[in-house]
Amino acid sequence: MTETPAGFPFHQDIVWTPDPATVQKTHLHAFMQHHGIGSMEELNRRSTEDIAWFWDAALKDMDIRFRVPYSRVLDLSDGMPFPKWCVGGRMNIVDNLLDRWLEDGRTAQRLALRYESEEGHILTYSYEAVARQTARVAEALRKDGFGPGDVIGLFMPMTPELLFAFLAIIKIGGVILPLFSGYGPSAVVTRLQDAGAVALFTSNAFPRRGRPIELKPIADEALASCPDVRRVIVHERIPASLVSMVPGRDVRYDDYVRDMPESSPTADTSAEDPMMIIYTSGTTGRPKGAVHTHCGFPLKGAQDMFHAMDVGPGDVMYWMSDMGWMMGPWLVFGTMTIGATMVFADGAPDHPDVGRLWDMVARHGVTHLGLSPVLIRALMPHGPEPVRSADLSRLRAVGSTGSPWDPASWNWVFEHVLERRKPILNYSGGTEISGGIVCGNFLQPLKPCAFSGPVPGMAADVVDENGQPVRGEVGELVIRQPWIGMTRGFWKDRQRYLDSYWSRFPDVWVHGDFAAIDEDGCWFILGRSDDTIKVAGKRLGPAEVEAIVNADPMVVESAAIGVPHDMKGQEVGLFIVPEASLPLPPPGRPAGNELESLRTRLNQAIVSELGKPLKPAFVRFCRSLPKTRNAKVMRRLIQAAYLDAPLGDVSSLEDPGALDAVRDAC
Repeated sequence: MTETPAGFPFHQDIVWTPDPATVQKTHLHAFMQHHGIGSMEELNRRSTEDIAWFWDAALKDMDIRFRVPYSRVLDLSDGMPFPKWCVGGRMNIVDNLLDRWLEDGRTAQRLALRYESEEGHILTYSYEAVARQTARVAEALRKDGFGPGDVIGLFMPMTPELLFAFLAIIKIGGVILPLFSGYGPSAVVTRLQDAGAVALFTSNAFPRRGRPIELKPIADEALASCPDVRRVIVHERIPASLVSMVPGRDVRYDDYVRDMPESSPTADTSAEDPMMIIYTSGTTGRPKGAVHTHCGFPLKGAQDMFHAMDVGPGDVMYWMSDMGWMMGPWLVFGTMTIGATMVFADGAPDHPDVGRLWDMVARHGVTHLGLSPVLIRALMPHGPEPVRSADLSRLRAVGSTGSPWDPASWNWVFEHVLERRKPILNYSGGTEISGGIVCGNFLQPLKPCAFSGPVPGMAADVVDENGQPVRGEVGELVIRQPWIGMTRGFWKDRQRYLDSYWSRFPDVWVHGDFAAIDEDGCWFILGRSDDTIKVAGKRLGPAEVEAIVNADPMVVESAAIGVPHDMKGQEVGLFIVPEASLPLPPPGRPAGNELESLRTRLNQAIVSELGKPLKPAFVRFCRSLPKTRNAKVMRRLIQAAYLDAPLGDVSSLEDPGALDAVRDAC
């Protein structure tokens, strides 16, 4: 395996230690006290050695309601890849998201949703108000002939109507199919067809940076190839935007729910009935439809929030995401199971000005803010003044996911946003996980870019090529025991699920990430192991290289890829987005002196930190990198564009023009 380079971020000192008084108030501390557990090490051991005990205890700790109690929490008779959870239990997750809070007038009036549009309009909804609006949509769907088992797509921006539709589909016993609002027609077709969707909620358009992004024309083009979709419900997010309606198939959202009653029964479902199919793109082949159940994804997400992140009633969480990415459903399920408040916002976080994000945190009293390191790298050049001008006194922690941190960005947030007094809850897992494998928490010390450790209940480990545990070096992230949120397999593709996660080591989930655990027990995720660069047999994680070059003040962001070499197998290739003050030449023209000086400096830094054998084959400069809308850099596409190879699945790509920027890099 790759030895940890001396200059990599996890060779740093602890910079944050939890205040004992704060620890005493956390849900996790109370859970440990209740069960006579004296340390996080003991909790992690017990929660993974006796998983049935732990998940039963966790569900009771969160007061999860079942209409018919489960006879046992776990059945492994079909093997580790296919556990059955909450055996015999009956529960529709809406029982816990909405119905339970309506039993008491005080909890019914607690805010469930705060929404802010890009235009600056703010709407708030109590749990009771969300329940009334959800009931109207549910009754409209029932009247229209939809019911248990029907798969219904959601192709909308983050608006209240999206939440109501999301909950209503589950309420009638249907299966939600969240779709990224940035998809093109082919990506929508693939997912609607594969899942067997029979209806679709969409919007006419939504604003981003002051201009309308049309959704309905994309939906119409996709639906021409989806004859099984018999109803399309269209929310007019931008009333002035023209929208074509297909007679007999399309109906306006407001007309669909008009005159519907504001109460509706919640369908009786098994705890293990499918509730969501959410697609995640692989590096090759068609997207994978992860299947999740009522007692799976929602309860894992809620447990992560409740235990690791210490979210409770009265807390306000804004995790920037789209409903088509797992953090969108995660936000809904987690906050509403706990009785907390979520924030939805559409538009861009830096429009109409770079202070919008921080002003929103202040306006909505956000206690837990989730963002990506890529966003911070884009905001840092504007300086800390937009942060300082906003009242962030209610903010308890910043969460992050999507890509690895570099030390400069992490420290910028820690110093300017959190005043070095509050933690960064680094969080990493996936769509198939239903949340996190590892996460920061309020009980353990932190180093820059690090995770405190596994989320309780996650039997995570780092192993070498033979599946043996390693410490102090980079290895594969694995999970040795099932957990309640694990996908129940891929939709219509059992073998691909087994091949993806269970084929390398017997009864061990191999997640596909590089990770490391340092001498102090801090964890680090270093990027996808399928992005591995092999130089003369030495395995190198892209994040190891990127962390070094991102430390240069003239580098905005970077991507390291493997490029072919006759003798070494591969070499490192680097694509750099420089500061805007450094002009890029027209395509085909040589770089100027300032860029050449930066190129030399970055090469020297890599050689100094990693050694001469890992000196890059090239350092190239471009104005942007291809990313998903949730800001993950798509190294696979960078490599394909550089090699002029087939691009494969590009449905998650936000800006196709970024591929041209890579091809034209100097």
